[in-house]
Amino acid sequence: MDTFTGYYSSPLGWLQIQSTSNHITSVLFSDQKHELPDQKEVIQSESPELIRQCSQQLDEYFAGKRKIFDLPLQQEGTAFQQKVWELLYQIPFGKTVSYQDLAKQYGDVKAIRAVAAANGKNCIAIIIPCHRVIGSNRSLTGYAGGLWRKKYLLELEAKYYSGVQMLDQGW
Repeated sequence: MDTFTGYYSSPLGWLQIQSTSNHITSVLFSDQKHELPDQKEVIQSESPELIRQCSQQLDEYFAGKRKIFDLPLQQEGTAFQQKVWELLYQIPFGKTVSYQDLAKQYGDVKAIRAVAAANGKNCIAIIIPCHRVIGSNRSLTGYAGGLWRKKYLLELEAKYYSGVQMLDQGW
């Protein structure tokens, strides 16, 4: 199956968007270290409609006008990772949860490290909002795009969502 690549200029730097004809498969900051599809399979082309839709929805998100993304998503992962990503996708705009909360939602409070690892394997940044997961002490912890980006995204959401609780500014 062909993979298409497009680029989006965000307030946080360039995002590389990859898709098939039917699904967004990755949204990563261009300086992120993640396993991407074999470059022999990637077709650089005029952006297909799905990449244009993703870019438009990202514009709306950064302008505070979009709180839920409406795109077909698909990324490869284990059944466990898929379930964690599904739980991540359900975290509402402007809200945060801890890794411990996420493990409880999964149904295994002892799976905190596994949940954190699955969170770190998410290849669809912002849309599957792994930036909304914080430490149980409300501290910012790991984000593949960098903690400064995580902080920016959470503050952006706080600006447009009155129910968000601001994090400790000590980071």
